[in-house]
Amino acid sequence: MRVRITFNVHNRGGLVPFHHQFLISGVFKNLLLADVNTRFRDYAFYSFSGLKGQTRLSRSGLHYNSRKVTIVISSASADFIGHLVNLVFEEKELTIGELKMSPDTAEEELAVNLERGTKYVCISPLIIIPPDQGAEESKQFVDPSLDAFSDLLYESTITRMSVYGIDVEAIPDAQKFQLVPDEHYLQKIRSANKKFARIYPLYDGEAKMEARGYTFPFTLYAAREIQEFIFTCGLGAECYKGFGMLDLANSNPVERTVTIRSNEELIST
Repeated sequence: MRVRITFNVHNRGGLVPFHHQFLISGVFKNLLLADVNTRFRDYAFYSFSGLKGQTRLSRSGLHYNSRKVTIVISSASADFIGHLVNLVFEEKELTIGELKMSPDTAEEELAVNLERGTKYVCISPLIIIPPDQGAEESKQFVDPSLDAFSDLLYESTITRMSVYGIDVEAIPDAQKFQLVPDEHYLQKIRSANKKFARIYPLYDGEAKMEARGYTFPFTLYAAREIQEFIFTCGLGAECYKGFGMLDLANSNPVERTVTIRSNEELIST
């Protein structure tokens, strides 16, 4: 289940760091920890996008100038999504960096047909080596065109699916997994002296860690069951901290949404 939450901005121009997944993660984690319902406090099968809105760049970060901003949350559990959305809407105001905002509407994205070869874009950075494998290892660059890049993602995906309770061995051709980057995009980025791979901060409690994250379009060839898990739970490592969230390339997700909550009132759909 994927839900797009739109927030009203209270201080247009509010500053947010360029890399702010850890700030959103902290907000969600604090909401879950403070809730009397402990069921989802350590739930890890979800991901979320960065903060989307009209921005102005400065040396300090991103200034959000739009009246509204959005965050997309996705999970294999509709119960978890409903619980987290309710917690968000119980708050009169949330703060990300210096940006102050309040929840306005929540829209569910309708189901999509995922083929064996599906083209995706990253709407949050993709981490292939988690920080717990070592500070230097997690920051090393791996060329997305190499088999090693796909292999690392395959291993982490299969492990997560198994922990979730999916019988991977029952999936036909589950071992046929290959990520093919959009080489035209990568060449364009390189020729413009821009980056598609950066070092991102994330936290384990109070301990700050770093890992290399990638943002680029690619085609993933994998079984439908694997595609569906990735589309709802994220791809790669540290997804529950806001990494590895994908969306379909050449598709407008706003056109495939239905409102499920608005102005504190739950709407039956």
